[in-house]
Amino acid sequence: MAETGASPLPSTPPARSPLFRAEQFVWLTARVLEQRLFAHHFLHGTPDAVEAALDAYRNEDGGYGHALEPDLRGPVSQPLHTAHALRVLDAIGRCGGQRVERVCRYLTSVSSADGALPAIRPSQRGYPTAPFVPVVDDPPSELLATGPVVGLLHRNEVWHAWLFRATDFCWQAVESLEKSHPYEVEAAVVFLDAAPDRSRAQAAADRLGRMVREQRLAVLDPDRPGAYPVPSGYAPGEHHFPHDFARSPESLARAWFTDDEMARSLDHLAAEQQDDGGWPVRWRQWAPAPALEARAMVTIEALRTLRAYGRFVG
Repeated sequence: MAETGASPLPSTPPARSPLFRAEQFVWLTARVLEQRLFAHHFLHGTPDAVEAALDAYRNEDGGYGHALEPDLRGPVSQPLHTAHALRVLDAIGRCGGQRVERVCRYLTSVSSADGALPAIRPSQRGYPTAPFVPVVDDPPSELLATGPVVGLLHRNEVWHAWLFRATDFCWQAVESLEKSHPYEVEAAVVFLDAAPDRSRAQAAADRLGRMVREQRLAVLDPDRPGAYPVPSGYAPGEHHFPHDFARSPESLARAWFTDDEMARSLDHLAAEQQDDGGWPVRWRQWAPAPALEARAMVTIEALRTLRAYGRFVG
């Protein structure tokens, strides 16, 4: 037993720091996957432990299901679940090898005629699904689903035949955007941040940043959120801020905002931590379990963003 008054272990965050408070929230509420992700990012947890938890969501077809993306319940594989799995693998440095080869075979099998991904395939029908996620018989390819997957695969230098047409789709979709919404822009940023053609990505990002400002898609003054319209179909108050687009200083989206705008955005993010230690979910909540599961994910991402910008978390 440790002696009274002994110094805490080096991995223990200072009591009442944002990280300490978030840790209590995660242990109290999160799924095993997010508990292990939290431990990996902040408490020297191992990638093997995260990978083992992620395996519970993997299906025989090489895709992922079982509500890995909390707003899609049920066991069936879906592109949005698989994108989530790739984010996890990227975060722990395991986005490669035979596991990702299987993922790419799954992506090939579920792609539309143009070689890109729909967000939701009809197999989701019959399982509980967020009301804002439509399930249709012949879903179109979407940048929202395809951009993050292609970006993460390029980021990890994965080369597979599936990527060629999917990359072309992303370029065409990004460069033809005239009007968009924040989640689609975020998907475009993930693609552009890792696209192999860096000069083309820079030009596309510059254009996209001008559109974000012109269409007021980012709240630049957190004290006046009402001055910025919420896109059609979003929940009341479902605003997006500079840090949502530029999750690290290395993102191409960082150049869209001034230093003062980014500082105010990060101040706002830090202040959003709630009394229970977690961060809030801003999108529409439709059932208790998905909302609670999503909060742990949002909390981890908030801490990672703050830390990426050099903000104290603990």
